[in-house]
Amino acid sequence: MRSGVSLETSTLATDIESISQSAGRLLSLDIFRGITIAAMILVNDPGDGASSYWPLRHATWNGWTPTDLVFPFFLFIVGVAMAFSFSSRLRRGANRVELLKHVCVRGMALFAMGMFLNGFPNHYHLDHWRIYGVLQRIAICYVITAVLELWAGWRTHLAVAVACMAAYWLLMRYVPVPGFGVPMHDIPLLDPDRNLVAWLDRKLLMGHLYEGTRDPEGLLSTIPALATCLAGLLTGKWLKSAKTPENKAIGMAAVGLAAIALGRTLDLWFPINKKLWTSSYVIFTAGLALVGLAVCYWIADVKRHHGSWTKPILVFGKNAIAAYFFSEALAGVLHALHVARAGAPISLQGYLYFRLFAPFGSPANASLAYALVFVGLCWAVMAVLYRRGIFLKF
Repeated sequence: MRSGVSLETSTLATDIESISQSAGRLLSLDIFRGITIAAMILVNDPGDGASSYWPLRHATWNGWTPTDLVFPFFLFIVGVAMAFSFSSRLRRGANRVELLKHVCVRGMALFAMGMFLNGFPNHYHLDHWRIYGVLQRIAICYVITAVLELWAGWRTHLAVAVACMAAYWLLMRYVPVPGFGVPMHDIPLLDPDRNLVAWLDRKLLMGHLYEGTRDPEGLLSTIPALATCLAGLLTGKWLKSAKTPENKAIGMAAVGLAAIALGRTLDLWFPINKKLWTSSYVIFTAGLALVGLAVCYWIADVKRHHGSWTKPILVFGKNAIAAYFFSEALAGVLHALHVARAGAPISLQGYLYFRLFAPFGSPANASLAYALVFVGLCWAVMAVLYRRGIFLKF
């Protein structure tokens, strides 16, 4: 998930990273976000991706692995955060038009950051500069979800989420793919290259796609990704309700388990697929996110079991976008720089892996060790900011 920045230490609290309640910050969301961003960096930066343990690799096509949960979890968190931050700003006197301007600026900044990372450090060639990406998808879903939050209620949010998933299924199942035919009649459903998402991406941006003939953050698959963000927004509204904390946790867990079961059932007709962000994938991953957040909420905000164990997690949780940006930039540098090894040039990343990690364990263990050290390095940089009370707001 490879996908300038102004520094503010106390103002412009970001809708993605700053959650306030009248009783204080929702600690469980910071914990859940910290765990998610740590996992995102871990799976993005193996020593040798081909040798990684299967939970640390994306599913090849249909199906899922734990790695395939990371991105939808973060997009879900964006929606949860929005429910708190927007209501807080409105209570402080901001109006909807002001918030919309702020949202648009932030969305453009996130999109630009993603574009920057796609070319960093030396691949800014207009003929094949990748347009899509992780931060770009976050930016688009964030802006659209924000508009719905500012001018619509929860019933509309739910209706739009359901409509996105239903419409996407209808498009992928019944609309003929030009040049190939009708899914399940002329071609298999969700064929890797002969599907509507891949066809449209090639039609619009051939030469700018992550996988050559398709892109895992493609244009049409942003429709169901919006439903993931809206699921988070609805969860945030539930957490802001007048229910008791115990009932909130139980409610999230119950709905989450039901969504997991529903997603697995729908997988029989519309397979779970991260690269196409299928509707079954939306429901399944939203269910797992609900259960994960419910556990964090029960521990940290209901039972208040927090203290020194939470601080390492909060280093990432309170600077999540900064941590992701730094990790991607660092990885870009390590892959771009080359050194000589056995008389042939090799990337600095490859040199460090083969020199320091590969000789001391199996390929899978060496790859994991490299990834853990990489996460630790990113954490150390974020820890310096955390100790100084510096949080990067975008």
